[in-house]
Amino acid sequence: MENINKNRLFIASCVALLVTAMTFAIRARLETVFGPEGVGLTLEQIGWAFTPAFWGFTLAMIIGGPLVDSLGIKKITWIAFITHAIGIVWTILARDQTSLFLATLFVGIGNGMVEASLNPMIASMYPKNKTKMLNRFHVWFPGGIVVGSIVGWFVMDVMGLSWQIMVGTLFIPLLVYGFMFFGQKFPVTERVKMGVSTGNMWKSVTKPLFLFMVLCMLLTAATELGTNQRIESLLKENVTAPLLVLAFINGIMATGRAFAGQVAHRLKPEGMLLFSAVFAFLGLWLLTLTSGSMTFLAAAIFAVGITFFWPTMLSFVAEYIPESGALGLSIMGGAGMLSVSIVLPIMGNILDNASANEALKIMSVLPAILIVLFIGLNVYMRKRKPKNVEA
Repeated sequence: MENINKNRLFIASCVALLVTAMTFAIRARLETVFGPEGVGLTLEQIGWAFTPAFWGFTLAMIIGGPLVDSLGIKKITWIAFITHAIGIVWTILARDQTSLFLATLFVGIGNGMVEASLNPMIASMYPKNKTKMLNRFHVWFPGGIVVGSIVGWFVMDVMGLSWQIMVGTLFIPLLVYGFMFFGQKFPVTERVKMGVSTGNMWKSVTKPLFLFMVLCMLLTAATELGTNQRIESLLKENVTAPLLVLAFINGIMATGRAFAGQVAHRLKPEGMLLFSAVFAFLGLWLLTLTSGSMTFLAAAIFAVGITFFWPTMLSFVAEYIPESGALGLSIMGGAGMLSVSIVLPIMGNILDNASANEALKIMSVLPAILIVLFIGLNVYMRKRKPKNVEA
């Protein structure tokens, strides 16, 4: 990869993912701003207003994924920058459910384009260390949620400033990653580098193993992001500052992903996924039984569970089905976000009409199903020789 500054591109990618993650945390704080005690929307209405963050993400990935090979990583990355900027401005101007919906749509498209372009770029730049580097890249998703949670808490709860100023802080990392990407040469995707035809790429995403992983992605993403996105409503009766619990969860996730290489070497991707499902189930179930300081213990167990879900699902596909290329990674990410767009209004309805504990119990069913599925995956993978397992 001559004349490609891999280190600068990787750091810029991490900052771009930081923006994506901060939007999740700040949006979680906006739930109380636009909710019954603020603008007056019901929690179900807010759920619908927030859904474009996820299906907009899905749309961007499904459209952007195949285009990454033809248009190039660079152009898709700049589309992410532009739509991020539009979404942030529109969020600041939002006043009702419709304007919040449209603002969230542009943010979601920007987030999706970030993942559509940068996941395959990192897989291409580090072909021998996909699991490790994709986990290191995705450190900045929980890391960004920590930053966004603390920023939201500090700006609004400590400083007493407006929510518009809180949203405006997103411009800082946005401009940083725009500057770092400016004028850089980008690599081609791994599928292009391997010389895999477009026909074979599309054929690869119809393989039973790939379809199975898409099914699992629906459940892993809903478990992780559905819970984290509604943390304010789920835990407001248990602790005084739910956003600090969100920061705590994501601090653990960021630390775990930073050291994912050693874990991947010991467990392999399929082993990491089974380990994650067990802890995610235990954590969610314990959250229904605890309050006060003990909530943090349950949250820590949940955090250990969801730490490796997203990046390891992607690295599994990148390692075992590399011919799927950017399309495969985009379908996986898109499926994950689509599932969250479905689960958020459902959770909102439960929260409006029942209780937070009921919502947590229902969510715990998802990792319980995953435990069974990932046991089956481990058995299957032991019977086949992996194409390329990397630490």
